[in-house]
Amino acid sequence: MSTPVERLSTGVSGIDEILRGGIPKGFTVAVVGEPGTGKTVFALHFVNAGLVNGEKAIYVTTEESRASIIRQAAAFNMDFLQAINRGDLVVIDALMGDRGDAWSLRDLDVEELVNMVIEAKKYLGHGHTRLVIDSMSAFWLDKPAMARKYSYHVKRVLSKWDFTTVLTSQYAVTTSLGFGFGVEHVADGIIRFRKRLVGGYLKRFVVIEKMRQTDHDKRVFEIDIVDGKGMVVVGPHALSRGDFALPAPVMRKMLEAELRKNLELYGDEELEEE
Repeated sequence: MSTPVERLSTGVSGIDEILRGGIPKGFTVAVVGEPGTGKTVFALHFVNAGLVNGEKAIYVTTEESRASIIRQAAAFNMDFLQAINRGDLVVIDALMGDRGDAWSLRDLDVEELVNMVIEAKKYLGHGHTRLVIDSMSAFWLDKPAMARKYSYHVKRVLSKWDFTTVLTSQYAVTTSLGFGFGVEHVADGIIRFRKRLVGGYLKRFVVIEKMRQTDHDKRVFEIDIVDGKGMVVVGPHALSRGDFALPAPVMRKMLEAELRKNLELYGDEELEEE
């Protein structure tokens, strides 16, 4: 008889149903997609679900200030400020670089990130903690070839500290594979968000591309972001998984960029030997 998988609620009931109950505890999950697809809102839900359940949480923000994250959470009736004040939540601000702030990264450096997350974990105390890094992409903006190495380092070191982790990463078709694919290679699960215009309206979608050790719904689902409530799952959508993928010409350009990157890193001889 197989051992039941312990799961954590994502905070979005419809996505919990798609995942057959939530994210397996201890996993590192990549939450990926274009800007404006709902990655940060999903991350807020994930952290808030833990806080409501009496868990501790760490939220690393690289593209918004701590104050912005607190305000955004409040817009969805999530009281992050109260959680910070009672010692259940640490929000590490990697954008502002305030030297007088104990929970502020001075530089976008992966080693500094890992060390500060560990310090935050010690501050919060023993026991399981939810961790969000939103987003990992910021750490390799000027060196995309390092995406996979940095992602692996973060997972390898922090996996020893009793975290369940959400790593967000965004891609844009002009940035090739370097923006998001490092996270996807090391993740135990991949939740992909997308957006498109349908009938003149902006629609958002989600699909679970991978989740180890558990079954999950393979369909594409439409989602919405509602004032005062946050993310909701509207229902399955006729959009196929093929439609959900990037267009073939874009994928071709991305693969060509990956090949060029590998040639720069390893040279022709090493690639021929492989």
